[in-house]
Amino acid sequence: MFGPFNVDAPLPAFGEMGAEFHVEPAAMQLVVSVYLLAFAVMSLLHGPISDAVGRRPVMLVGIGVYVAASIGCAMSTSLTMLLVFRMFQGFAAGAGQIIARTVIRDLFEGAEAQRLMSQVSMIFGVAPAVAPILSGLLLQVGSWRTIFWFLVAFGVIMAISVALALPESLPAEQRTPLRVGSLIAGLVAALRSGRFLRVAFAAAFPFAGQFLYISAAPLFLIGLLGLGEGDFWVFFVPMVACMITGSWTSGRLAGRVTSDRQITYGLGFALLTASAGAIVSVTPVGDVLPWAIVAPALIAYGIGLSLPTLQIAMLDQFPQARGSAASAGTFVNLVTSALVAGLVAPFAAESAWTMALTALGLVMLGAAMWLWHLVSTRPVNALRRSVRRTVPRSSNRK
Repeated sequence: MFGPFNVDAPLPAFGEMGAEFHVEPAAMQLVVSVYLLAFAVMSLLHGPISDAVGRRPVMLVGIGVYVAASIGCAMSTSLTMLLVFRMFQGFAAGAGQIIARTVIRDLFEGAEAQRLMSQVSMIFGVAPAVAPILSGLLLQVGSWRTIFWFLVAFGVIMAISVALALPESLPAEQRTPLRVGSLIAGLVAALRSGRFLRVAFAAAFPFAGQFLYISAAPLFLIGLLGLGEGDFWVFFVPMVACMITGSWTSGRLAGRVTSDRQITYGLGFALLTASAGAIVSVTPVGDVLPWAIVAPALIAYGIGLSLPTLQIAMLDQFPQARGSAASAGTFVNLVTSALVAGLVAPFAAESAWTMALTALGLVMLGAAMWLWHLVSTRPVNALRRSVRRTVPRSSNRK
């Protein structure tokens, strides 16, 4: 929950923070984009370091830094100071989000790994709904600083949970040497692999289409739809409910539908609903509830259906360095989301139509990347099927 929880928790307080720091609403988007960029940069190291020293030490140290950074955020007296500590929050947050997925792939394979990854995606989906709703309630009893003090407590609880309940999933004999060259080599291999990048962007672009609405929620909900600071649940609950349902469906389909077909179904559904959303946005009800939030919620269902399998596909590109693969995939996702939050969202949030059209464009890019991946791997898949047909039955039994 670390990554998405910390993105969304400050959103309802943007107005109060902006007034205290005397900055424009658009400048408050830096609270999101700085966090995401720092998360992206450090995500390149969390996985490779865990490949060398183990999963638990990286998680515990990262959570400790996160708690300290959250204290700094709560005590900030200017936007600049807040952004510095948000950067350190971002540096630390990947220790939970990245390593958790790697632990699952260390311990499980096949359909069981997909089912568990779907559960992770469900928890990942709960966070964006819980965070702004909880923050809205906290604002009723305290200032915006109360939100960050809550995050301090959240981090302490997570540290205790990891220390007491999480086993080490990477045996010492399977670890890579703790050398800079070895750490970088795994990352470079992943980021230079066309197959890996196509899968990574197939996940990153559609998620950015959903994240566009999340990062611009104050502009979209308050500015365009006329809602209040305590009304974020109107948008986030349906969106996250759909994402959780999509992730649950992914787990139910594990072992019954091929992973490629499941991803195709998920991205196809997201593309269809994003197209419908763009059409609705130019009608008189385009900026009226509930019609304005139907398409973003249904897009989230398609992402929830496809994302767990896409994440496994990324990790399986480099089975001997899954930490590096997880870091590289997270880096691609976070940089894409950060650029959307910092550069695209303030302009896209000018109207419901520009929001819907931008989301459609991002989902189309992801679907195109997945189609490219399928076409590029078709000869390999065809060869594998041909070999299976020509191998004698007795050889198969052996």
